[in-house]
Amino acid sequence: MVTRLRLYKPPAEEVETRPEPEVCVRLADLLPVAAMAQRMNFIWLKDFLDDEVMVSHDLYEVMQHFRGSKPTSA
Repeated sequence: MVTRLRLYKPPAEEVETRPEPEVCVRLADLLPVAAMAQRMNFIWLKDFLDDEVMVSHDLYEVMQHFRGSKPTSA
């Protein structure tokens, strides 16, 4: 009896669809709310921690530079 080899076909990867941004918010409006929610340990904030936000290229560069530098005392 001859055994035929079968090829394993992995399931097609599901493409994660992201909803298009619906609302534009100024960083000056977003940061105080997010900071207060984090400070007060609001559980709902954790629901959004994996969400992505779009930032301008120059803000991204500043954030990268800031992340790599050590803060100095004023």
